[in-house]
Amino acid sequence: MPIAAIYGPHDFSTSVRLPAAAPMPGPAGSGQRPTALPMPSLKWTPEVERDTAHLYERVKRVIPPVEWPLMAPAIRAINELKAARDAVILAHNYQMPEIFHCVADIKGDSLQLAVEATKVKASTIIQCGVHFMAETSKLLNPDKRVLIPDSRAGCSLASSITGTDVRLLRERFPGVPVVAYVNTSAEVKAEVDICCTSSNAVAVVESLNAPEVIFLPDQYLAKYVASKTGVKIIAWKGACEVHERFTGEELRSYREADPTVQIIAHPECPPDVLAEADFTGSTAHMINWVRQNRKKRIVMITECSMADNVQAELPDVEMVRPCNLCPHMKRITLTNILESLVYLREEITIDPAIAAKARRSVERMINLKN
Repeated sequence: MPIAAIYGPHDFSTSVRLPAAAPMPGPAGSGQRPTALPMPSLKWTPEVERDTAHLYERVKRVIPPVEWPLMAPAIRAINELKAARDAVILAHNYQMPEIFHCVADIKGDSLQLAVEATKVKASTIIQCGVHFMAETSKLLNPDKRVLIPDSRAGCSLASSITGTDVRLLRERFPGVPVVAYVNTSAEVKAEVDICCTSSNAVAVVESLNAPEVIFLPDQYLAKYVASKTGVKIIAWKGACEVHERFTGEELRSYREADPTVQIIAHPECPPDVLAEADFTGSTAHMINWVRQNRKKRIVMITECSMADNVQAELPDVEMVRPCNLCPHMKRITLTNILESLVYLREEITIDPAIAAKARRSVERMINLKN
């Protein structure tokens, strides 16, 4: 069914809504300045070439040989420093191939990373993704040090709504359960009943056994969920700045150029885009679809780097790249991952009162039995 209503911050005209503060790095959890390690040499040497040759084999189809000598020294240094720092690197599917295939220990979509974060044994987590992902890792690992290489790596969805907005929605719709997409701040997660990802959004909504649900902040994911369930959905006017730029007309042009091409899309895209797609799913579901179907040519309607990562893994599949890059994901680089390990920055801290409530909504999602 269509969504029942959609709201945004300007619909609460009687409220004073302050903009969400930009995420800032916090101090070390111990209260003491972490000890910096010496910065490793970043020279391209025969030893670096030898030690990273197996890694270049993974990415040689998407990284030109001329660029590898610029990346390999940092890659070797990062992999060596992980052991020295007792650190593990979590990387989202939208990270660049040199990060995703060459330094990451755990890879996946938001749900996979959230689940795997609960299993991490290392004392330090480096989150190669955006700020809300690092916050989620910290919520699930309150006693571990969680670092993000660049705390300015935000998200248009996360910045579209605040905890105040959620409280005002609850006032307007008393008793209606609230589901928050994981692409939200800890402050917002603390005000909702349960979180979801694009992988499990429909299952989460239906698990509440309610005739009506507030679903925030992604209006397009809300419309997708509404199309898959009989639950009445009240949505928020948020959108992903990457996915909302795709259009149905763009997809039709790909089909006109090659009628055999297969198009797979992320549910954060507008409805006219999903109507043209052969398959709709989360980033993990999209990757699995490609692995299982092995079509000759595929257009992947999501962030551009994911197509590179899949191409590196599956060279027999031709990926047609409609290249919409996420500027926030691209703030994470080999250079600042290395600096994060050397200097143990930038650390995620969350107010304990907020963290306790936010953790409950995330854990409720993880513990949901589908």
